[in-house]
Amino acid sequence: MGQSGRMTRDGGAGAADVLVLAVQGMARPLFVLDEQWRFSYMNPAGAALLGETVDSLEGQVIWDKYPETVDSSFEENYRRVAATGVPASFEAWFDPMGIWFQVDAFRTDGGLVVTYDDVTARHEAEQAREEAIAAREAEAERAAAAAGAAELAGRHLMLLGDISQAMTATLDADEAVQRFAELVVPQLADWCLVSVVENGRRRDVGRAHRDPAMAGAMHRYADVRAVTNRASAPVPTALREGRPVVIQDLTSEQLAGMTTPEAFEAVQPLRPAAVATFPFLARGELFGAFTLVTGPDRGPFTEAELRTADIASRRAALALDNARLATAQSRVAERLQRSLLSAPVQPDNLELAVRYRPATQDVAIGGDWYDAFLQPDGATVLVIGDVMGHDLEAAAVMAQLKTLVRAIAYDRQDAPADVMRRVDLAVAGLDVATLATALVARIEQDDDDRVAGLRRLRWASAGHPMPMLLQADGKVVDLDAPVGPPLGIGWSGARADGVTLIPADGTLLLFTDGLFERRTGDLDQGRERLRSAVADLAGEPLEQLCDGLLAALLVDGAEDDVALLAVRAHPVDADRPAVAGPRSLPPERPSLS
Repeated sequence: MGQSGRMTRDGGAGAADVLVLAVQGMARPLFVLDEQWRFSYMNPAGAALLGETVDSLEGQVIWDKYPETVDSSFEENYRRVAATGVPASFEAWFDPMGIWFQVDAFRTDGGLVVTYDDVTARHEAEQAREEAIAAREAEAERAAAAAGAAELAGRHLMLLGDISQAMTATLDADEAVQRFAELVVPQLADWCLVSVVENGRRRDVGRAHRDPAMAGAMHRYADVRAVTNRASAPVPTALREGRPVVIQDLTSEQLAGMTTPEAFEAVQPLRPAAVATFPFLARGELFGAFTLVTGPDRGPFTEAELRTADIASRRAALALDNARLATAQSRVAERLQRSLLSAPVQPDNLELAVRYRPATQDVAIGGDWYDAFLQPDGATVLVIGDVMGHDLEAAAVMAQLKTLVRAIAYDRQDAPADVMRRVDLAVAGLDVATLATALVARIEQDDDDRVAGLRRLRWASAGHPMPMLLQADGKVVDLDAPVGPPLGIGWSGARADGVTLIPADGTLLLFTDGLFERRTGDLDQGRERLRSAVADLAGEPLEQLCDGLLAALLVDGAEDDVALLAVRAHPVDADRPAVAGPRSLPPERPSLS
């Protein structure tokens, strides 16, 4: 971020490797900070959002111009990005202007590039919604607390908090309802059964009894209850009508009328005296219910227990519905990504292998992708890319980018840098809202190269990590070339290709940064670990090499999505190697109700 990398509004640049220069007409606010934390560039949209002019800001130190940013999340994130090179995306409140900012920052050789938006309206809407929900729950909790003794009310309030915490800590519906059943027993009942409905089928999943000696009898009854309940039973009634069903004095005649003789016999050892069923209703959808049961020693439910159970039903329903929605979104994104991460092309004498590993932390789907295809002239095009984000939106944007790159690269046999330039123009012209890194490579072979048994690699990077070349003698070479700015910032400058030769039995590795970067680690150290792992696996077949890299570098799981594309250049007169099927993604996860 030195002085020589400062940018001016007339388009001049003091250094050839300036990574970020936003066009003057760019709609999104953007500025660049140099090594002394001075505004070296500010586009008009950025100055307008700050209520300033470009001339009044350029050259000023951000901490002097805006002292409120000192010791704030702005300073913390900017300094961390400048020190580590790891991009940051965050939201922060700026009190002097009364604005919530959505900020994206990344480091380039020309400075720290910051883009930002005003998201105050969204925050205000979310806050109003949360306050309304909190107000309704607070009123219900005050009513529950007033109905009983202070000590009992306190225990019930703690129970509600425990339910919310326990059920939101997992996206596994079966595990969540089991936690629920174990929490409400024995505070609200002697035993509890939780039913979920999925694809029109009801299952009694969560089960808990206060007396371990009676657990076996409870399971025997629960195993037959879901298919033997008659329409008048509490659970079918609650699911049909969407309301609680409470029977404070359950007689033997009532119980016999609700079920079959087999289930009636199975429930006798449990001696039910009172039953209360509450539906799981969230966002207008009924998807389950839970049943509380007391024995003769405990007797009918108190008003406080019923009020607490009613509140618990709403909290549990919302938590389960959030888990269902999150799982559904992740499944859609995963299926989308599966459809895009297809098996690569396998040209003669080139062996390709691919791997994709979703992150094991946070949302397990994202925007990393790979691609490999033949151009009409017979050259092989390789693509690796990383869209910022780990959600359905990132996967959708990744689909757009992959299609753009593939279509543009196939249309003309341009050099990778020209392909990247045209992709960036398409991203801007088609208003594809994204910030992504990508690397496009082209493996060529003219007559002289064919005689020499060599292949020629050309590649261009848009902010993406450089490839590695594993030579036949086991030497690992870091390829190097000028790095252009990421896609999506409106770059109008030139991009440059790197060129190198791939010898026979050489292996080319393209990857996303999740393979070697760690949130708490040094980038150079991470790259060195990758280089060492590649060297250790130099003699392995290509498929085993890929598996070995993932095993060695992702011992504790993937903090970020990982895409890996490996190409081995077999001698031109060698037999075509046997190709294994793609192993990009794990098997699809089972549906969560």
